[in-house]
Amino acid sequence: MKIPRHILPVIVIAQFCCTSLWFAGNAVMADLVVDFSLPVSALGNLTSAVQFGFIAGTLLFALLTIADRFSPAKVFFACAVLGALFNVVSIGAYNTPFTLLLLRFLMGCSLAGIYPVGMKIAADYYAQGLGKSLGYLVGALVLGTAFPHLLQAFSGDWPWRYVLLITSGLALLGGTLMLVLVPDGPHRRAGQGLDVGAFFSVFKDRSFRAAAFGYFGHMWELYAFWAFVPVALLAYIQLHPAVGFSIPVLSFVVIGVGGMACVLGGYLSLRFGARKIAAMALALSGVCCLLSPLFFLYAPAVVFALFLVFWGMVVVADSPLFSTLVAQNAPAEKKGTALTIVNCLGFSITILSIQLLNYLQLEVAPAYLFLALAVGPVLGLRGLLQG
Repeated sequence: MKIPRHILPVIVIAQFCCTSLWFAGNAVMADLVVDFSLPVSALGNLTSAVQFGFIAGTLLFALLTIADRFSPAKVFFACAVLGALFNVVSIGAYNTPFTLLLLRFLMGCSLAGIYPVGMKIAADYYAQGLGKSLGYLVGALVLGTAFPHLLQAFSGDWPWRYVLLITSGLALLGGTLMLVLVPDGPHRRAGQGLDVGAFFSVFKDRSFRAAAFGYFGHMWELYAFWAFVPVALLAYIQLHPAVGFSIPVLSFVVIGVGGMACVLGGYLSLRFGARKIAAMALALSGVCCLLSPLFFLYAPAVVFALFLVFWGMVVVADSPLFSTLVAQNAPAEKKGTALTIVNCLGFSITILSIQLLNYLQLEVAPAYLFLALAVGPVLGLRGLLQG
């Protein structure tokens, strides 16, 4: 069956629009701290609240096999609407630190029906060349994640609430596009009913386990790196007072360039294989973790910025490839559930690494903060290669 040409672009655009919700709170963190009298630990706590919500949502989706039992496009739309709603409500002056955490948690729950379900939709259309397709899809996630930083950088005198309003509007647009323009794919096989055992049975396959463990190591590093990019830039400026660059703009570049790396990795996987390219990217990002103190302490500003840009590429280039390996090694009728399970466990790991950096930033010099992230690539490579 010939796939209509508009399908992949629509999926990519919808994913970009909806995942812009993810780090919207991080982009306006300085304003949130002032307006709501938040503590220094707010960055880690609010980011972790989103991750906790995503974990809870993906756990529920996996146990109830929602992505396989119901039309994925309808699930995507419903969750986009809910995510936009929770994001908008958080702009109210009546909010407290507790309600902000709760709303970010609920928004994270809604993302469980966006990111993994978007990958499920792509897998239902593109059985061949899935690595390339997911490269575009995860690239859209990366740009969506970085986009609030760009909005904040160019918002000028706009109130910070406009950033949240714009990202909510984008989420509604993305959900609508998916619902209207992307019907169920030709390779979709609907689940036959509730299958709680699927959460465990998918891990019986050795190749599936290898892909999942590689992904878990990758996730230890990824979101902690993204969350603390602004912290890293501020720390570098404090170490080198003569340096001046825009933290929001450079944060957008460092995170957003990963979208290009995802697409490039997808194309490379067609020639060299997803497993090999994923292992290479994971190894390079681990090396960046280990070398980071040298660049913090001794590199000129341009070299430091280029180092972060390179790190921003390799830290996420393997993400669509691990998702490809997971999808390829999962039973067709459980593919959506398998992707959701792996996302659930992977994002659980991000909580630990984010909170670890949240603690370490109070205990160690900023130049040595990212050394703790090297554990992920090392263990991820071990799991992937043993498989």
